[in-house]
Amino acid sequence: MKTLLKAALLGAAATAIFSVTPALAADGVCLITKNNTNPFFVKMKEGAEAKATELGLEFQAYAGKVDGDAGPQIEAIENCVASGAKGILITASNDSVIPALKDARSKGVLVIALDTPIGDADAADSTFATDNFQAGVFIGKWAKAQLGDKAASAKIGMLDINKDNISVDVLRDTGFLTGFGIEVPNGKVLGSETDARVIGHETSNANPEGGLKAAENLLAKDPDMNVIYTINEPAAEGAYQAMKAAGKETQALIVSVDGGCPGVQNVKAGVIGATSMQFPLLMASKGVEAIAAFAKDGTKPVNSEGLSFFNTGVQLITDKPVDGLPSITSDEGLKICWG
Repeated sequence: MKTLLKAALLGAAATAIFSVTPALAADGVCLITKNNTNPFFVKMKEGAEAKATELGLEFQAYAGKVDGDAGPQIEAIENCVASGAKGILITASNDSVIPALKDARSKGVLVIALDTPIGDADAADSTFATDNFQAGVFIGKWAKAQLGDKAASAKIGMLDINKDNISVDVLRDTGFLTGFGIEVPNGKVLGSETDARVIGHETSNANPEGGLKAAENLLAKDPDMNVIYTINEPAAEGAYQAMKAAGKETQALIVSVDGGCPGVQNVKAGVIGATSMQFPLLMASKGVEAIAAFAKDGTKPVNSEGLSFFNTGVQLITDKPVDGLPSITSDEGLKICWG
């Protein structure tokens, strides 16, 4: 397991071909996240700022107000271009940012999407991300294995971000369904499956309040819901509270993606059965290294072998392992959460 974990953490880094020597002091990098309150983005900022300081890059950070709100991000892109930044790292709220990113690239700015791929390949030079589809597959396979023969009659509730078909939302959702063994006719949109085991898809807005409301809505559709997929761990926390309020907290397996320290604590506490851990600090720091290399000599990052993005790793965390599915415990996960 330790070998597998090491590979998850370092495998992507080993494929990097860009130099990490210090850049000129005048060179700048901008980080633009979906919001500045989600711990995932806080960790991303921590990694980007530390690496920028190390490499002699000026650092600016911007954020939207909530997931799906692209207006502040578009303004931030324009500000970064105007400031003469060499590169932009962005977790896009939605594809409304595409024209602004294309304009930035046309002016010589390196654009790297973090975590969330951009819907138009011409809007970014590269994507540094978790394999979000694989992250979903891991928790789907785990849930199916936990249910055993009962998986054939499962009652599954899907807690997505929203209905906008954001790439990270779709990848995790369809990855989970695929891992569970449910056919997904269209892997580019939410809800294309026709399997009767899926109760429905609800918007969680990736936060506890939304997760609670979404789980309540799904329980109203089918009180026997026994599997809950959640886009992230804050939504999973809300889903658990909804189940607990209904006196059904032991009825459903709750699975998620992110691997933040609070989420891993919830695995340890039994709130979440399994989660797929991402590494946002590594994601952001590697992105800054790429911008430093670009500022130095125009070198651009390359994708991980066989993929359309630079893979920064994923690790399944659970205290109920299943045969044939590599995982580590919550105690092990707490030592590396979001590193």
